[in-house]
Amino acid sequence: MSLIHLVRHAAHARVGSVLCGRMPGVSLSEAGRAEAAALAARLRRSGATAVLSSPRERALETAAPIAEALGLPVTVAPELDEIDFGAWTGRSFADLAGDPLWTAWNAERSTARPPGGEGMAAAGARALKLLTRLEGTSVAVSHGDVIRAVLLAILGLSLDAYDRLEVAPASLSSLDLWPGGGRLAALNERPAPASGAVSPLAASGGPAP
Repeated sequence: MSLIHLVRHAAHARVGSVLCGRMPGVSLSEAGRAEAAALAARLRRSGATAVLSSPRERALETAAPIAEALGLPVTVAPELDEIDFGAWTGRSFADLAGDPLWTAWNAERSTARPPGGEGMAAAGARALKLLTRLEGTSVAVSHGDVIRAVLLAILGLSLDAYDRLEVAPASLSSLDLWPGGGRLAALNERPAPASGAVSPLAASGGPAP
């Protein structure tokens, strides 16, 4: 059995306002760097023997202090990359709100896909294929909807239920995986930068940037 700590990247200045997707140059804010440090403190004694990260800057910047705390390198894993949002990349959520395709995307995640982009099912499948190959304890830094897709697959739920799971920035969700199955061990825990205490965030719903 393997233990996977799924970490959503910490906060950046555009969280909640822009669908950044795979756009370059999205780095952590000052608050995000503090969140990443808190995650590193939380995972320092996790026993992890590998730290993997999406190639996006915000994910790598979150992974770096975690890897340093564990004395490990960061392995870039394209399988953990953000969903390719195609033509929506870089658009504000306010602008997308009037797009019928955006409405369909948020109502039917199991079948809808961004124009010129990637469906949530494909993103979850590529990430889960990687995670099921890992052994021992690992940390995997990825993105909100990719993590949601993995969690829903393990729970046997439809992707249309994505908004029933909150995966906040700088949150930690853990899975026990074994050949042919797995179970949810922790959901949306978030180390507090000020004290290092871990507390789950209340669900807020809505699209994740």
